[in-house]
Amino acid sequence: MTTRRRSWLFTPATKADRFDRAAEAGADVLIIDLEDAVAPADKAGARTAALDWLAKPADGRIGRALRVNAPTTAFGLEDLLALARSDARPDVVVIPKTESPDVLRLVDGLLADAGKPTRLVALVESARGIANADAIAQATPRLEALFFGAADLAADLGAEVAWEPLLGARSRVVVAAAQAGIAVIDSPFFSITDEDGLAVEVRAAVRMGFTAKAAIHPKQVAAINAALTPTPDQVAQARRILVENAKGVGIVDGRMIDEAVARKARRVLAAAGEAV
Repeated sequence: MTTRRRSWLFTPATKADRFDRAAEAGADVLIIDLEDAVAPADKAGARTAALDWLAKPADGRIGRALRVNAPTTAFGLEDLLALARSDARPDVVVIPKTESPDVLRLVDGLLADAGKPTRLVALVESARGIANADAIAQATPRLEALFFGAADLAADLGAEVAWEPLLGARSRVVVAAAQAGIAVIDSPFFSITDEDGLAVEVRAAVRMGFTAKAAIHPKQVAAINAALTPTPDQVAQARRILVENAKGVGIVDGRMIDEAVARKARRVLAAAGEAV
């Protein structure tokens, strides 16, 4: 799986003819979606199409993820059992409606029994999930990221799907992920035509500490990748900071350098895909 996971692009599992094309859109991870994008009558066929595609050899250029239905539903259990019994080997399984660590441990055990090294991403998108974010983030070593879900959470809270009303919940998820030392993915921006709005929101997500953002359309990928890729000047400054920090407390560009600043510099280099 690609080492940089800035952009996660959703593609409906009912659109098997688009899987290969979506994989060429420039996203770091492609999420084949069995949940919200698939009507109940289409679940079985979509599941088969997704697992067949994920059984094909990966070329390593893009991470491959599968969003199953919630494991607390019959569709979700069928998704997970079919995955366990198949030759499909997604890099990641995205678990929607995650509200407690128990469901992640259940999926972890199922994947372990099936001999699959697939990692997990917990989609936190309800009031209960936000309240339990810390415990969810610590559930299993197989968990690689928390994923903030704005639309379902807004419906749960009776709030608007906008940055300000969900700011506190977003912050809660970022803190939980940081405490656990895992990645944190921001919700998609739901207006496909509002390029300025997307740019504003992805910049805000980066400033808050999100390490990635999801996309619902290929045209959103470039803006997300750009915002989450450090500029050459930022990379150069990060290198200077680490050189100076190795000598002890110092000054770079008129700013005092200590270990806290060095930690941020290491994150900049990691985001740029450089070894630290």
